[in-house]
Amino acid sequence: MFGEKKSDIFQIIPDEYIPKTILISKGDLERAAFEAETIGFPLIVKPDIGERGAWVDTIEDQNQLAKYVEKCPVNFLIQELVDYPIELGVFFVKRKDEAGRITSIVIKEFLHVIGDGNQTVIELLEQNDRAMMTYDLDHDYIRIIGSNIPEKGEVVLIEPIGNHSRGTKFLDDCHQIDEELNSAFQNLADQIPGFYFGRFDLRCKSYEDLKKLREFKILELNGAGSEPGHIYQPGYSLWNAYKSIFWHLSLLSDISGENKKRGHSYWSFKQGFKMWKTHQRYNRLLYRT
Repeated sequence: MFGEKKSDIFQIIPDEYIPKTILISKGDLERAAFEAETIGFPLIVKPDIGERGAWVDTIEDQNQLAKYVEKCPVNFLIQELVDYPIELGVFFVKRKDEAGRITSIVIKEFLHVIGDGNQTVIELLEQNDRAMMTYDLDHDYIRIIGSNIPEKGEVVLIEPIGNHSRGTKFLDDCHQIDEELNSAFQNLADQIPGFYFGRFDLRCKSYEDLKKLREFKILELNGAGSEPGHIYQPGYSLWNAYKSIFWHLSLLSDISGENKKRGHSYWSFKQGFKMWKTHQRYNRLLYRT
């Protein structure tokens, strides 16, 4: 539900489905610099335990990496940048002795501006309500490109990280669910030991390729604590959003019961409370700067 390490999850996903990802200990610049050269710039950095996009960034060179390593308060991952054009959150569930199915697909629209030939990037951003609420206009990248004047109709990508807190818009793409896509994700889930419930955050070239499990990479796999992302579609009914969340939680409860029958034990209240307190301390460290 919380506190899981991304590095542990990547170890149970077949290598062919994930980008090159290396765990780096807090402050270990020497290892980070070496692994970054092996993976190649630009690349993505993110905390090994993280949420809501905290400390996730795109790194262009060794200088930026050195600044990140100096400031990042926790262990982190260096990850190959996946440049496929489509980013999705695909929620998949399966029950004992039943075929699994996709219950949600969200497609992500990254924060961007469209030039008019007259205004600068920063002026265009200042007219974007989503950018003003979520994006750091003092970011180094904005300092570099903020004074540029895009041509009329030119699309300028501002933030490549697909998270609400970074200005990304989540759009309902559940109409893409069909038998072929369900079958592909059943195949994928069957290759991941112990997986029954969660959201695949991935990038792909196209839905057609994804249905054949090719030309895609899993950026993260989120389990019990994940949400069906399509509910964040602007204008989506709050009542329907709650219904979807409660339906998924009910299913999660059923799956937990099935796993107990397989021999997995529940945490005691004491164990759960201790883990929650540990996670709270970690979050205070993560968000202190």
